[in-house]
Amino acid sequence: MKISLITIILLTTFVETISQTGYPKILSMKDRAQVIDEILEERLRTVLPTIMRREGIDMWLVVSREYNEDPIIKTLLPATWLAARRRTILVMYDQGSENGIECLAVARYDVGSSFKSAWNKEVQPNQWNRLKELIEERDPKKIGINRSKYFGLADGIVATDLEELKTSLGKKYTSRIVSAEKVAIGWLETRSPREMAIYPQICRIAHDIIDEAFSEKVIHPGITTTDDVVWWMREKVRELKLTTWFHPTVSVQRGDKESFEHLRSFSKRPEKNVIQPGDLIHCDFGITYLRLNTDTQQHAYILKPGETEAPDFLKEAFRRGNRLQDIFTNNFKEGRTGNEVLKKSREESLAEGIKPSIYTHPIGYHGHAAGTTLGMWDSQGGVPVTGDYPLHFNTAYSIELNAATFIKEWDKEIRIMLEEEAYFDKNGVDYIDGRQTSLLIIPRVSNINKD
Repeated sequence: MKISLITIILLTTFVETISQTGYPKILSMKDRAQVIDEILEERLRTVLPTIMRREGIDMWLVVSREYNEDPIIKTLLPATWLAARRRTILVMYDQGSENGIECLAVARYDVGSSFKSAWNKEVQPNQWNRLKELIEERDPKKIGINRSKYFGLADGIVATDLEELKTSLGKKYTSRIVSAEKVAIGWLETRSPREMAIYPQICRIAHDIIDEAFSEKVIHPGITTTDDVVWWMREKVRELKLTTWFHPTVSVQRGDKESFEHLRSFSKRPEKNVIQPGDLIHCDFGITYLRLNTDTQQHAYILKPGETEAPDFLKEAFRRGNRLQDIFTNNFKEGRTGNEVLKKSREESLAEGIKPSIYTHPIGYHGHAAGTTLGMWDSQGGVPVTGDYPLHFNTAYSIELNAATFIKEWDKEIRIMLEEEAYFDKNGVDYIDGRQTSLLIIPRVSNINKD
């Protein structure tokens, strides 16, 4: 039987439509590439000049070799470049407020539409010497390179490239080399208006996957295990033609003698459990789409026979988790450090009788992204250096924390572990696609009369 091309196209479209039923529109790979490239061009015109001038660096070099990439370079490459080629050197030079940033590639070819090739190997065989010529022509006051002791994402230049760079530049220009740490962090942490227009839908997709995973469509109490749900989430992400930047976790807290530390810790994956009526279940899940990441933690309650809602003691524990979120985000102020926000938030929550643990991180091009550290689960007294970095406007965070509550009905302490994406600007902190304010219920309560 011969199948026509149009039939194949229609069948493919039907399968894609079925796989995305109930989810926001997810772009084709071709359309994603166009959006990614448009955003990159916008950011180079608008975000980068502000950051370079704020930090007083007029030339920024990003140097990478194929498969040994600086983390920054992948945020500067066009969508069709999945890695650097040979040695790729990108030069960003501030020509002033009228002319903007000049973007050059010391490579045999253009790097996308923004970085124009500035090296003809037949004229100048040595790539490093060509870079030196470009620098001499522009005579920058400060040459920033990605070198940082404490911020891994800003420490991308490798030892060999740094050594060859210094050798080729000579004493005069080597003396002008400085760390571009704050330019690199600023580039990564700052979200553009176009990115913030699309981020809510990315977060909505992640929320919808969790909503389906934590429902009777996936979970059959007494049969389904936490590991089954984890792998369902992985499969759903692939079905939607997306990726995840970490393997999800699903864990259980219940009325038994097991402690939180045994059920779930940050150094060991939770044990596989059969999900039972009366369980409080939790997930940690994130996706990557259009180069942006999500990182979300939510809870659901498994109804016991005869129940139509979660017990009041769990509702109250959840309310305390939301209250901790409010205390924490209300303390975000421009210029305030992560350690200052952490300290103030802990003091206020403890005064209200809430037992807090706060471990929030920036999010964007990376899951655990560049920017200030606002606590770590094992560093509630503050984090040296990275926690001293100040908050800037137009940045995004995974508001990650937990509130511990003793449940007398279970004779144990539980933790409401929450994580939601939020955006910080001059108006304060706003959740990008809202936050969970009540427990998901499994199964969803229907309006069928069972009398």
